[in-house]
Amino acid sequence: MILPLLVAALGLATPSDNALGLTRPQTIADTVSATQLKRAVESLAGFGTRHTLSDTTSPIRGIGAARNWIKSEFETSAGASDGRMSVAFEEFDVPEGRRIPKGGAHLVNVVATLRGTDEKATARRIYIVGHYDSRNGGEMDATGDAPGANDDASGTAALLEAARVLAKEKLPCTVVFLATAGEEQGLLGAKYHAEQAAARGDVIVAVLNNDIIGDPCLETEGNKADVRIFSEAVPRNPSAEKLAAIRAVSAESDSPSRQLARFIAETGGLYKLGLTPRMIFRPDRFMRGGDHSAFNEAGFTAVRFTASSEVYERQHANVTERDGKPYGDVAAFVDADYLASVTKLNIAAIVRIALAPPTPADVRIVTEKLGNSTTLRWSGEHNPMTSSYELVWRDTTEPAWSHAKSIGLVSEITVDTSKDDHFFGLRAVSADGYKSIVAFAWEAKK
Repeated sequence: MILPLLVAALGLATPSDNALGLTRPQTIADTVSATQLKRAVESLAGFGTRHTLSDTTSPIRGIGAARNWIKSEFETSAGASDGRMSVAFEEFDVPEGRRIPKGGAHLVNVVATLRGTDEKATARRIYIVGHYDSRNGGEMDATGDAPGANDDASGTAALLEAARVLAKEKLPCTVVFLATAGEEQGLLGAKYHAEQAAARGDVIVAVLNNDIIGDPCLETEGNKADVRIFSEAVPRNPSAEKLAAIRAVSAESDSPSRQLARFIAETGGLYKLGLTPRMIFRPDRFMRGGDHSAFNEAGFTAVRFTASSEVYERQHANVTERDGKPYGDVAAFVDADYLASVTKLNIAAIVRIALAPPTPADVRIVTEKLGNSTTLRWSGEHNPMTSSYELVWRDTTEPAWSHAKSIGLVSEITVDTSKDDHFFGLRAVSADGYKSIVAFAWEAKK
Protein backbone atom coordinates (compact mmCIF):
# COMPACT_ATOMS: atom_id res chain seq x y z
CA MET A 1 0.00 0.00 0.00
CA ILE A 2 2.83 2.41 0.84
CA LEU A 3 4.51 2.30 -2.57
CA PRO A 4 1.38 3.07 -4.64
CA LEU A 5 0.57 6.01 -2.35
CA LEU A 6 4.07 7.43 -2.72
CA VAL A 7 4.01 7.02 -6.48
CA ALA A 8 0.60 8.69 -6.73
CA ALA A 9 1.55 11.56 -4.44
CA LEU A 10 4.53 12.30 -6.66
CA GLY A 11 2.23 12.46 -9.68
CA LEU A 12 3.19 9.17 -11.32
CA ALA A 13 0.88 6.56 -12.80
CA THR A 14 -0.65 3.98 -10.48
CA PRO A 15 -3.82 1.90 -10.90
CA SER A 16 -4.75 1.95 -7.21
CA ASP A 17 -7.97 3.98 -7.43
CA ASN A 18 -9.14 2.16 -10.54
CA ALA A 19 -8.32 -1.14 -8.88
CA LEU A 20 -10.65 -0.13 -6.06
CA GLY A 21 -13.38 0.65 -8.56
CA LEU A 22 -13.11 4.43 -8.04
CA THR A 23 -13.45 5.14 -11.74
CA ARG A 24 -15.97 7.97 -11.76
CA PRO A 25 -13.36 10.79 -11.88
CA GLN A 26 -11.77 9.11 -14.90
CA THR A 27 -15.07 8.46 -16.65
CA ILE A 28 -16.20 12.06 -16.24
CA ALA A 29 -12.81 13.54 -17.19
CA ASP A 30 -12.77 11.43 -20.35
CA THR A 31 -15.76 13.39 -21.70
CA VAL A 32 -13.68 16.59 -22.00
CA SER A 33 -13.55 17.76 -25.63
CA ALA A 34 -10.43 19.39 -27.09
CA THR A 35 -12.64 20.59 -29.95
CA GLN A 36 -14.97 22.41 -27.57
CA LEU A 37 -12.01 23.98 -25.78
CA LYS A 38 -10.49 25.18 -29.04
CA ARG A 39 -13.84 26.68 -30.07
CA ALA A 40 -14.09 28.55 -26.77
CA VAL A 41 -10.56 29.96 -27.01
CA GLU A 42 -11.09 31.10 -30.59
CA SER A 43 -14.46 32.63 -29.75
CA LEU A 44 -13.05 34.59 -26.81
CA ALA A 45 -10.02 35.75 -28.80
CA GLY A 46 -12.44 36.76 -31.58
CA PHE A 47 -13.90 39.57 -29.48
CA GLY A 48 -10.77 41.57 -30.36
CA THR A 49 -10.15 42.82 -26.86
CA ARG A 50 -11.55 41.86 -23.49
CA HIS A 51 -9.80 44.63 -21.61
CA THR A 52 -11.70 45.36 -18.39
CA LEU A 53 -12.34 48.96 -19.53
CA SER A 54 -13.22 48.10 -23.14
CA ASP A 55 -16.57 48.45 -24.92
CA THR A 56 -19.56 47.06 -23.02
CA THR A 57 -22.26 47.75 -25.62
CA SER A 58 -20.98 46.26 -28.89
CA PRO A 59 -22.39 42.80 -29.67
CA ILE A 60 -19.16 41.67 -31.33
CA ARG A 61 -16.20 43.42 -29.68
CA GLY A 62 -15.07 44.17 -26.16
CA ILE A 63 -15.63 42.83 -22.69
CA GLY A 64 -19.40 43.34 -22.78
CA ALA A 65 -19.80 41.03 -25.78
CA ALA A 66 -17.44 38.53 -24.15
CA ARG A 67 -19.32 38.31 -20.88
CA ASN A 68 -22.66 37.97 -22.64
CA TRP A 69 -21.24 35.07 -24.65
CA ILE A 70 -19.81 33.40 -21.53
CA LYS A 71 -23.17 33.71 -19.78
CA SER A 72 -24.96 32.17 -22.77
CA GLU A 73 -22.49 29.26 -22.79
CA PHE A 74 -23.13 28.63 -19.10
CA GLU A 75 -26.87 28.79 -19.70
CA THR A 76 -26.60 26.19 -22.45
CA SER A 77 -24.78 23.86 -20.04
CA ALA A 78 -27.35 24.56 -17.34
CA GLY A 79 -29.98 23.00 -19.55
CA ALA A 80 -28.56 19.56 -18.73
CA SER A 81 -28.56 20.11 -14.95
CA ASP A 82 -32.22 19.38 -14.10
CA GLY A 83 -32.52 22.91 -12.79
CA ARG A 84 -29.57 22.61 -10.41
CA MET A 85 -27.31 25.09 -12.23
CA SER A 86 -27.99 28.81 -11.93
CA VAL A 87 -26.18 31.47 -13.96
CA ALA A 88 -25.80 35.15 -13.08
CA PHE A 89 -23.81 38.32 -13.56
CA GLU A 90 -22.10 39.51 -10.38
CA GLU A 91 -21.89 43.29 -10.79
CA PHE A 92 -19.91 45.69 -8.63
CA ASP A 93 -18.22 49.07 -8.73
CA VAL A 94 -14.55 49.74 -8.02
CA PRO A 95 -12.98 53.12 -7.17
CA GLU A 96 -10.24 54.73 -9.23
CA GLY A 97 -6.81 53.24 -8.76
CA ARG A 98 -3.52 52.56 -10.46
CA ARG A 99 -5.22 50.74 -13.35
CA ILE A 100 -8.72 52.15 -12.91
CA PRO A 101 -9.39 55.67 -14.29
CA LYS A 102 -10.83 58.62 -12.46
CA GLY A 103 -14.45 58.02 -11.55
CA GLY A 104 -13.97 54.30 -11.05
CA ALA A 105 -15.45 51.49 -13.11
CA HIS A 106 -18.34 49.03 -13.19
CA LEU A 107 -17.17 45.41 -13.39
CA VAL A 108 -18.99 42.14 -13.97
CA ASN A 109 -18.05 38.59 -13.02
CA VAL A 110 -19.96 35.69 -14.60
CA VAL A 111 -20.95 32.95 -12.14
CA ALA A 112 -22.50 29.54 -12.69
CA THR A 113 -23.42 27.53 -9.59
CA LEU A 114 -24.16 23.81 -9.75
CA ARG A 115 -26.04 22.93 -6.58
CA GLY A 116 -25.01 19.74 -4.80
CA THR A 117 -27.42 16.84 -4.47
CA ASP A 118 -26.72 15.91 -0.84
CA GLU A 119 -28.61 18.11 1.62
CA LYS A 120 -25.86 17.65 4.22
CA ALA A 121 -23.02 18.37 1.78
CA THR A 122 -24.43 21.01 -0.54
CA ALA A 123 -23.10 23.89 1.61
CA ARG A 124 -19.56 22.80 0.78
CA ARG A 125 -18.33 24.62 -2.34
CA ILE A 126 -15.58 23.77 -4.80
CA TYR A 127 -14.51 26.54 -7.18
CA ILE A 128 -12.95 26.45 -10.62
CA VAL A 129 -11.83 29.94 -11.67
CA GLY A 130 -10.49 31.71 -14.76
CA HIS A 131 -10.35 35.41 -15.62
CA TYR A 132 -11.95 36.45 -18.88
CA ASP A 133 -10.43 39.93 -19.21
CA SER A 134 -7.30 40.48 -21.30
CA ARG A 135 -4.67 43.14 -22.02
CA ASN A 136 -1.92 43.93 -24.48
CA GLY A 137 1.33 45.83 -23.99
CA GLY A 138 -0.47 48.86 -22.58
CA GLU A 139 -2.13 48.15 -19.26
CA MET A 140 -4.65 50.95 -19.87
CA ASP A 141 -5.18 50.33 -23.61
CA ALA A 142 -8.88 49.56 -23.76
CA THR A 143 -9.27 49.76 -27.55
CA GLY A 144 -6.31 47.97 -29.15
CA ASP A 145 -6.41 44.28 -29.98
CA ALA A 146 -5.81 42.06 -26.96
CA PRO A 147 -6.95 38.53 -27.87
CA GLY A 148 -5.63 37.01 -24.64
CA ALA A 149 -5.89 33.48 -25.99
CA ASN A 150 -3.62 31.92 -23.38
CA ASP A 151 -4.00 34.66 -20.75
CA ASP A 152 -6.67 33.82 -19.99
CA ALA A 153 -9.13 32.58 -22.61
CA SER A 154 -7.54 29.19 -21.91
CA GLY A 155 -8.58 29.27 -18.25
CA THR A 156 -12.04 30.58 -19.10
CA ALA A 157 -12.45 27.83 -21.70
CA ALA A 158 -11.50 25.25 -19.06
CA LEU A 159 -14.22 26.36 -16.67
CA LEU A 160 -16.78 26.56 -19.50
CA GLU A 161 -15.90 22.99 -20.49
CA ALA A 162 -15.98 21.89 -16.85
CA ALA A 163 -19.47 23.37 -16.57
CA ARG A 164 -20.59 21.51 -19.71
CA VAL A 165 -19.18 18.20 -18.46
CA LEU A 166 -20.30 18.46 -14.83
CA ALA A 167 -23.78 19.96 -15.34
CA LYS A 168 -25.35 16.54 -15.80
CA GLU A 169 -23.42 14.95 -12.93
CA LYS A 170 -25.00 14.54 -9.51
CA LEU A 171 -22.23 15.46 -7.08
CA PRO A 172 -22.93 15.74 -3.34
CA CYS A 173 -21.50 19.22 -2.85
CA THR A 174 -21.79 22.43 -4.86
CA VAL A 175 -19.45 23.40 -7.69
CA VAL A 176 -19.00 27.07 -8.65
CA PHE A 177 -17.66 28.14 -12.05
CA LEU A 178 -16.34 31.70 -11.74
CA ALA A 179 -15.21 33.85 -14.69
CA THR A 180 -13.70 37.01 -13.22
CA ALA A 181 -13.17 40.46 -14.66
CA GLY A 182 -10.54 42.96 -13.59
CA GLU A 183 -7.78 40.43 -13.01
CA GLU A 184 -5.35 42.44 -15.11
CA GLN A 185 -6.30 45.57 -13.16
CA GLY A 186 -5.35 43.99 -9.81
CA LEU A 187 -7.38 40.80 -9.21
CA LEU A 188 -10.46 42.98 -8.73
CA GLY A 189 -13.16 40.47 -9.67
CA ALA A 190 -11.72 37.66 -7.56
CA LYS A 191 -11.09 40.01 -4.66
CA TYR A 192 -14.70 41.22 -4.67
CA HIS A 193 -16.14 37.70 -4.94
CA ALA A 194 -13.86 36.23 -2.27
CA GLU A 195 -14.57 39.05 0.19
CA GLN A 196 -18.32 38.69 -0.35
CA ALA A 197 -18.07 34.92 0.17
CA ALA A 198 -16.08 35.41 3.36
CA ALA A 199 -18.62 37.94 4.65
CA ARG A 200 -21.44 35.47 3.98
CA GLY A 201 -19.56 32.68 5.71
CA ASP A 202 -19.52 30.47 2.61
CA VAL A 203 -17.83 27.10 3.10
CA ILE A 204 -15.32 27.05 0.23
CA VAL A 205 -13.21 23.90 0.54
CA ALA A 206 -11.04 24.37 -2.57
CA VAL A 207 -10.38 26.96 -5.28
CA LEU A 208 -8.74 25.80 -8.51
CA ASN A 209 -7.54 28.86 -10.41
CA ASN A 210 -6.62 28.31 -14.06
CA ASP A 211 -4.50 31.05 -15.57
CA ILE A 212 -2.27 30.57 -18.63
CA ILE A 213 -2.93 26.86 -19.18
CA GLY A 214 -3.13 26.57 -22.97
CA ASP A 215 0.31 27.38 -24.35
CA PRO A 216 2.95 24.98 -23.00
CA CYS A 217 5.57 26.49 -25.35
CA LEU A 218 4.95 24.50 -28.51
CA GLU A 219 8.57 24.89 -29.61
CA THR A 220 9.59 22.39 -26.91
CA GLU A 221 7.56 19.19 -27.11
CA GLY A 222 8.63 18.02 -23.64
CA ASN A 223 6.76 20.91 -22.04
CA LYS A 224 3.48 19.14 -22.79
CA ALA A 225 4.26 16.55 -20.13
CA ASP A 226 3.24 18.51 -17.05
CA VAL A 227 1.40 21.45 -15.56
CA ARG A 228 2.56 23.54 -12.61
CA ILE A 229 0.50 23.76 -9.43
CA PHE A 230 1.41 26.81 -7.31
CA SER A 231 0.41 26.97 -3.64
CA GLU A 232 1.13 29.24 -0.73
CA ALA A 233 3.11 27.88 2.24
CA VAL A 234 2.11 30.00 5.22
CA PRO A 235 -1.51 31.23 5.14
CA ARG A 236 -1.92 34.95 4.48
CA ASN A 237 -1.93 37.26 7.49
CA PRO A 238 -1.74 34.60 10.22
CA SER A 239 -2.36 35.66 13.78
CA ALA A 240 0.60 35.74 16.16
CA GLU A 241 -0.79 32.59 17.79
CA LYS A 242 -1.10 30.79 14.45
CA LEU A 243 2.38 31.83 13.38
CA ALA A 244 3.78 30.56 16.65
CA ALA A 245 2.04 27.21 16.09
CA ILE A 246 3.50 26.97 12.59
CA ARG A 247 7.00 27.68 13.87
CA ALA A 248 6.63 25.25 16.77
CA VAL A 249 6.11 22.24 14.51
CA SER A 250 7.90 23.52 11.38
CA ALA A 251 4.65 23.45 9.40
CA GLU A 252 5.76 26.11 6.92
CA SER A 253 4.95 23.74 4.05
CA ASP A 254 1.67 22.38 5.38
CA SER A 255 -0.93 25.06 4.79
CA PRO A 256 -4.38 23.98 3.58
CA SER A 257 -3.45 25.23 0.11
CA ARG A 258 -0.31 23.09 0.11
CA GLN A 259 -2.44 20.06 1.09
CA LEU A 260 -4.75 20.84 -1.84
CA ALA A 261 -1.73 20.92 -4.17
CA ARG A 262 -0.66 17.50 -2.87
CA PHE A 263 -4.20 16.19 -3.43
CA ILE A 264 -4.13 17.41 -7.05
CA ALA A 265 -0.69 15.87 -7.59
CA GLU A 266 -2.03 12.58 -6.25
CA THR A 267 -5.03 12.85 -8.59
CA GLY A 268 -2.69 13.12 -11.54
CA GLY A 269 -1.05 9.87 -10.50
CA LEU A 270 -4.26 7.95 -9.91
CA TYR A 271 -5.83 8.61 -13.30
CA LYS A 272 -4.81 8.80 -16.94
CA LEU A 273 -5.23 12.48 -17.71
CA GLY A 274 -2.49 13.12 -20.25
CA LEU A 275 0.01 14.97 -18.08
CA THR A 276 1.66 15.07 -14.66
CA PRO A 277 0.93 17.80 -12.08
CA ARG A 278 4.19 19.38 -10.90
CA MET A 279 3.96 21.01 -7.49
CA ILE A 280 5.72 24.37 -7.18
CA PHE A 281 6.15 25.36 -3.55
CA ARG A 282 5.60 29.07 -4.15
CA PRO A 283 2.36 31.09 -4.17
CA ASP A 284 2.98 32.23 -7.76
CA ARG A 285 5.64 33.18 -10.29
CA PHE A 286 7.92 36.13 -9.62
CA MET A 287 6.51 39.51 -10.69
CA ARG A 288 3.10 37.99 -11.51
CA GLY A 289 -0.08 37.22 -9.58
CA GLY A 290 -3.38 35.44 -10.00
CA ASP A 291 -6.94 35.20 -8.71
CA HIS A 292 -6.12 32.39 -6.26
CA SER A 293 -4.17 34.98 -4.26
CA ALA A 294 -7.34 37.00 -3.68
CA PHE A 295 -9.03 33.90 -2.26
CA ASN A 296 -5.96 33.17 -0.12
CA GLU A 297 -6.13 36.74 1.22
CA ALA A 298 -9.76 36.13 2.21
CA GLY A 299 -8.75 32.99 4.11
CA PHE A 300 -9.69 30.32 1.57
CA THR A 301 -7.76 27.30 0.31
CA ALA A 302 -6.65 28.03 -3.26
CA VAL A 303 -4.02 27.01 -5.83
CA ARG A 304 -3.02 28.05 -9.33
CA PHE A 305 -2.67 25.90 -12.45
CA THR A 306 -0.20 27.30 -15.01
CA ALA A 307 1.40 25.79 -18.11
CA SER A 308 4.69 23.98 -17.73
CA SER A 309 6.65 26.73 -19.48
CA GLU A 310 5.80 30.29 -20.47
CA VAL A 311 6.77 32.41 -23.45
CA TYR A 312 6.71 35.80 -21.77
CA GLU A 313 7.22 37.75 -24.96
CA ARG A 314 3.79 36.51 -26.13
CA GLN A 315 2.08 37.65 -22.91
CA HIS A 316 0.80 41.19 -22.33
CA ALA A 317 2.06 42.01 -25.81
CA ASN A 318 0.64 43.87 -28.77
CA VAL A 319 -0.27 41.63 -31.69
CA THR A 320 2.38 41.97 -34.40
CA GLU A 321 3.35 40.01 -37.49
CA ARG A 322 6.28 37.63 -37.86
CA ASP A 323 6.98 35.73 -41.05
CA GLY A 324 3.59 36.81 -42.34
CA LYS A 325 1.70 35.44 -39.32
CA PRO A 326 0.17 37.18 -36.27
CA TYR A 327 2.36 37.00 -33.17
CA GLY A 328 1.37 37.65 -29.59
CA ASP A 329 -1.20 36.03 -27.31
CA VAL A 330 -3.15 34.63 -30.25
CA ALA A 331 -5.14 31.41 -30.52
CA ALA A 332 -2.61 29.78 -32.84
CA PHE A 333 -0.27 29.20 -29.89
CA VAL A 334 -2.86 27.40 -27.75
CA ASP A 335 -2.54 23.61 -27.85
CA ALA A 336 -6.07 22.23 -27.52
CA ASP A 337 -4.92 18.76 -26.49
CA TYR A 338 -2.71 20.14 -23.73
CA LEU A 339 -5.54 22.39 -22.56
CA ALA A 340 -7.84 19.37 -22.53
CA SER A 341 -5.43 17.48 -20.27
CA VAL A 342 -5.28 20.36 -17.78
CA THR A 343 -9.08 20.58 -17.83
CA LYS A 344 -9.35 16.83 -17.19
CA LEU A 345 -7.06 17.21 -14.17
CA ASN A 346 -9.29 19.98 -12.79
CA ILE A 347 -12.41 17.89 -13.27
CA ALA A 348 -10.94 14.72 -11.78
CA ALA A 349 -9.79 16.67 -8.70
CA ILE A 350 -13.21 18.34 -8.32
CA VAL A 351 -15.01 15.00 -8.54
CA ARG A 352 -12.68 13.37 -6.01
CA ILE A 353 -13.18 16.22 -3.53
CA ALA A 354 -16.94 16.17 -4.06
CA LEU A 355 -17.29 12.42 -3.54
CA ALA A 356 -15.07 12.34 -0.44
CA PRO A 357 -16.07 13.31 3.09
CA PRO A 358 -14.99 16.68 4.49
CA THR A 359 -11.42 17.01 5.72
CA PRO A 360 -11.19 15.96 9.40
CA ALA A 361 -11.24 18.71 12.02
CA ASP A 362 -8.96 19.49 14.97
CA VAL A 363 -6.29 16.88 14.24
CA ARG A 364 -3.46 17.05 16.76
CA ILE A 365 -0.37 15.24 17.96
CA VAL A 366 -0.58 14.80 21.72
CA THR A 367 2.67 15.98 23.29
CA GLU A 368 1.91 15.51 26.98
CA LYS A 369 4.90 13.17 27.47
CA LEU A 370 8.18 12.14 25.88
CA GLY A 371 8.42 8.94 23.85
CA ASN A 372 9.26 7.39 20.50
CA SER A 373 5.64 6.64 19.59
CA THR A 374 3.00 9.11 18.41
CA THR A 375 -0.53 9.60 19.71
CA LEU A 376 -3.01 11.53 17.57
CA ARG A 377 -6.51 12.73 18.41
CA TRP A 378 -9.18 14.55 16.43
CA SER A 379 -12.80 15.57 16.58
CA GLY A 380 -15.09 12.70 17.56
CA GLU A 381 -18.01 14.19 15.62
CA HIS A 382 -17.79 11.96 12.55
CA ASN A 383 -19.35 13.33 9.38
CA PRO A 384 -22.08 11.03 7.95
CA MET A 385 -20.04 10.62 4.76
CA THR A 386 -17.05 9.33 6.73
CA SER A 387 -16.74 5.54 6.91
CA SER A 388 -13.15 5.40 8.18
CA TYR A 389 -9.95 7.41 8.50
CA GLU A 390 -6.51 7.06 6.99
CA LEU A 391 -3.40 8.21 8.82
CA VAL A 392 -0.63 9.56 6.59
CA TRP A 393 2.91 10.61 7.39
CA ARG A 394 6.19 11.55 5.76
CA ASP A 395 9.77 12.37 6.65
CA THR A 396 10.26 16.05 7.46
CA THR A 397 12.30 16.49 4.27
CA GLU A 398 9.80 14.85 1.90
CA PRO A 399 7.49 16.93 -0.31
CA ALA A 400 4.55 14.48 -0.36
CA TRP A 401 2.79 12.06 1.97
CA SER A 402 4.67 8.79 1.52
CA HIS A 403 3.11 6.44 4.11
CA ALA A 404 -0.50 5.57 4.90
CA LYS A 405 -2.41 3.40 7.35
CA SER A 406 -6.16 2.68 7.42
CA ILE A 407 -7.35 3.02 11.03
CA GLY A 408 -11.12 2.64 10.99
CA LEU A 409 -13.74 4.98 12.44
CA VAL A 410 -11.93 6.13 15.58
CA SER A 411 -10.92 9.48 17.07
CA GLU A 412 -7.54 8.53 18.54
CA ILE A 413 -4.62 6.32 17.60
CA THR A 414 -1.07 5.60 18.81
CA VAL A 415 1.54 4.40 16.32
CA ASP A 416 5.13 3.24 16.79
CA THR A 417 6.49 6.05 14.64
CA SER A 418 8.39 9.00 16.12
CA LYS A 419 6.55 12.30 16.29
CA ASP A 420 9.94 14.01 16.28
CA ASP A 421 11.04 12.55 12.94
CA HIS A 422 7.86 12.82 10.86
CA PHE A 423 4.97 15.03 9.86
CA PHE A 424 1.51 13.48 10.29
CA GLY A 425 -1.85 14.06 8.69
CA LEU A 426 -5.32 12.52 8.58
CA ARG A 427 -7.90 12.11 5.88
CA ALA A 428 -11.48 10.88 5.93
CA VAL A 429 -12.58 8.02 3.68
CA SER A 430 -16.06 7.40 2.30
CA ALA A 431 -17.76 4.01 2.27
CA ASP A 432 -16.79 3.51 -1.36
CA GLY A 433 -13.18 4.59 -0.81
CA TYR A 434 -12.93 8.26 -1.81
CA LYS A 435 -10.41 10.12 0.35
CA SER A 436 -10.54 13.72 1.52
CA ILE A 437 -7.83 16.33 1.36
CA VAL A 438 -5.39 15.74 4.22
CA ALA A 439 -5.66 17.64 7.50
CA PHE A 440 -2.25 18.40 8.99
CA ALA A 441 -1.71 17.27 12.60
CA TRP A 442 -0.84 20.13 14.93
CA GLU A 443 0.69 19.98 18.39
CA ALA A 444 -1.49 19.91 21.51
CA LYS A 445 -1.04 18.81 25.11
CA LYS A 446 -4.25 16.75 25.07
